[in-house]
Amino acid sequence: MTPDQITVFAIIGVTVAVFIWDKWRYDLVALAALFASVVLGVVPAKDAFSGMGDPVVITVATILVISAAVSRSGFIDLALRMLSRVSYNPYLQTGLLVTLVVALSGFMNNVGALAVFLPIAIAAAKKAGRSPSESLMPLAFGSLLGGSLTLIGTPPNILISRIREEAVGAPYAMFDFAPVGLAICAVGIVYLAFGWRLIPRDRTGATAPEDRFTIEDYVSEVRVAEGSSFIGMTLREMEESIEGDISVVGIVREKQRKLMPSRRTQVKVEDFLMVKCDPIALKELVDKGKLELTDHGKLEKETEAAPDDIGVVEAVIMAGSEMVNSTARQLSLRSRFGVNLLAIRKSNKKANTLLSSVRLHEGDVVVLQGNLETMPETLREIGCLPLAERNLQLGRGRKAVLPVIILAVAVLLSTFEVVPISIAFLGGVLAIALFKILRLHEIYAAIDAPVLILLAALMPVTAALQTVGGTDLIATGIADLAQNASPPMVLTLILVASMAVTPFLNNAAAVLLMGPIAAGLAVKLGLNVDAFLMAVAIGASCDFLTPIGHQSNTLVMGPGGYKFSDYWRMGLPLTILVILVSVPMLMIVWPLQG
Repeated sequence: MTPDQITVFAIIGVTVAVFIWDKWRYDLVALAALFASVVLGVVPAKDAFSGMGDPVVITVATILVISAAVSRSGFIDLALRMLSRVSYNPYLQTGLLVTLVVALSGFMNNVGALAVFLPIAIAAAKKAGRSPSESLMPLAFGSLLGGSLTLIGTPPNILISRIREEAVGAPYAMFDFAPVGLAICAVGIVYLAFGWRLIPRDRTGATAPEDRFTIEDYVSEVRVAEGSSFIGMTLREMEESIEGDISVVGIVREKQRKLMPSRRTQVKVEDFLMVKCDPIALKELVDKGKLELTDHGKLEKETEAAPDDIGVVEAVIMAGSEMVNSTARQLSLRSRFGVNLLAIRKSNKKANTLLSSVRLHEGDVVVLQGNLETMPETLREIGCLPLAERNLQLGRGRKAVLPVIILAVAVLLSTFEVVPISIAFLGGVLAIALFKILRLHEIYAAIDAPVLILLAALMPVTAALQTVGGTDLIATGIADLAQNASPPMVLTLILVASMAVTPFLNNAAAVLLMGPIAAGLAVKLGLNVDAFLMAVAIGASCDFLTPIGHQSNTLVMGPGGYKFSDYWRMGLPLTILVILVSVPMLMIVWPLQG
């Protein structure tokens, strides 16, 4: 080996070891690898930041934004309502959940697709008297399977398309992945619909992570304005018209307050209703009935903030806050701090009076409306800790179909090669901003910066491996080992090797490492490069063996109450199925001697 080859192998070896060690953030590790490569002379300084402007990085960023817009659209709610009508048959319910996630993952980020259905799966399981663990792992695995359907289904597919362009001169088209991906998904869905029985029955899920998705018993106050569709309805009819659980616990009419009113009471104009529900049901109530949250809509007129700067956050009242033992009226939240109190979840007892008169305590969770730019400072000032963002879009109308139309147009433009995929999806992001589907801060928040830095930093490093002849060296070594093996066995070896490294690396890093090696091996053996590159993409996307190889697997570990070994129990049979299905399909769709 040449000195440059030794240097590149050493850098990549140390990088992989640090990835496996998992004590440093992967984006910092990638930047350190890039820095070392430049200092040691294997990556020219002028090429160090070439990855930042690579179309792959831009494409991944734009897909994350469009995925966030689709996941927040009312279009997804339609699919969720269909699920609520499914019988309590656990196999049918799990199969439908997995099918929906698989379909959605083909056109948006895996984690984004999983995040859409995660709270629904938890709620559906509880309603059916089942443990969420029976659905969540199949759901996570389904999100990984769905990524194999299209070019945009998962970042490894986009990366492998770039490697293919470098190897044969043309990238993959949008649905080149579909023939093999459909076969894998079909088998996977059937397996996952029944395979959850392999999960130990005593997995019940950790309380804290689950609470991130379900915060119940909020008490909110809404006003029935002219034109509300609920006018004339009884309280029972109004409650039953909402998909989520909601209860009217009080009503104020003509300055007379009545707690726990009869459900036969008719709703009238100017009624103030105290409702107990979670924020999702509250949003549906406000949107469907054209109700007004107390003081909602006035804040924009009384501040210098533009409408798009006004938003809603959840926060918990901390010890020492001046809100403790005070009421909203006493605090004068709107005049002093520029925020409205929209809802309260009491930590110690039920709220049974108007929000302005509720006495607040440490640990209460409040929903506040105000200027999002100054909200962090305001929360610190009043002694509240913001909860993890849960996409509370109270008071903001949903554009149910528009994000889906934007996604479809971007897919069509790239499929028919009207414009490159990076430009098509960049146009989609601009449309999302122009139509105000997402606020600007939400667009930037949707972009997963550590993933982009990982890609941009490792691209020059892995390119150096090819430049110094390292990939050819590895391909020669594997070819020597497999010289007596048949082409299908060599293809299987590449697939299994990709699956083996992915749990210890980020899946994108696994593609950047294995892709050039697979292409070089195929060329050396005179076999079809496409079959080998597709094998790498599948192997890097289908990590079912550990909770650390992919974010989807990690995301369900807490809510599902899983142990490390549970992933092997259910994931190993699925891994074997993927190998058994994908190798023959790859040879059919991409003949090895082609």
